Amino acid sequence: MSVLTSRENPKVRRWAKLAAEARFRRGEKRALIEGPHLLAAALEHGVRPLAVLATEKGMADAEIGRLVGQSGLRPVLLSEGVFRFIVDTEAPQGLAAEVAIPTAKAEGGSTVFLEAVQDPSNVGAIIRSAAALGIKGVVLDRACADPWSPKALRAGMGGHFAVAIEAREDLGAALNAFKGTLVCTVPTGGVPLREARLEGPLGWIFGGEGEGLSDETLRKVPLRVSIPMAGGTESLNVAAAAAICLYEAFSRSAARS
Repeated sequence: MSVLTSRENPKVRRWAKLAAEARFRRGEKRALIEGPHLLAAALEHGVRPLAVLATEKGMADAEIGRLVGQSGLRPVLLSEGVFRFIVDTEAPQGLAAEVAIPTAKAEGGSTVFLEAVQDPSNVGAIIRSAAALGIKGVVLDRACADPWSPKALRAGMGGHFAVAIEAREDLGAALNAFKGTLVCTVPTGGVPLREARLEGPLGWIFGGEGEGLSDETLRKVPLRVSIPMAGGTESLNVAAAAAICLYEAFSRSAARS
């Protein structure tokens, strides 16, 4: 089997563009996932890759070989240099795949809404927590980081394939249409999280790292909660706050069932 060794190859340039450019990903409705863990998660949730990329060193790994076989595709072999050109990890594992970005919409059940969360690692970490803690969907506005960027995918650890992820031009319309209780966190003055009534479908709204939620969004939220913290601490990272809130709601739901 021949090995692609040129960065100028049209396929190589396209895959590199998928990894680097959010606009190109949106236009193509494709993403590039890297590493055996993400490919395993995609396959587990019925997402079949459109192409599998591997290095000869990667294919020598038994787990990678098994996953490639499970994909049902013949891998495209790349030189180590070309593979590093495509992916943006410092220590690539020699396996990547092109996948179609799922288009399923969040329907029913608790949902996470993100407004202007601009750090892709935070977006990915929230998606990971949502998948682990019973959330059906994650809805983002266009000011958020692209959830299908390499950094967000790595932070999500496969959670992207377990929940419905939807980008909306008008987050306010999505909030208005949500059939459940909208709830957000505020640094002070909210109902202490442990005392808040967290029942039924919940629409958790988390805002950007610096500004938090907009006034327009806050006006839509009937339930505002605060997370008690040690003195001298101003706030939590948005991904940490989301994990704490989602776990609190999940643990109560599990206790009732």
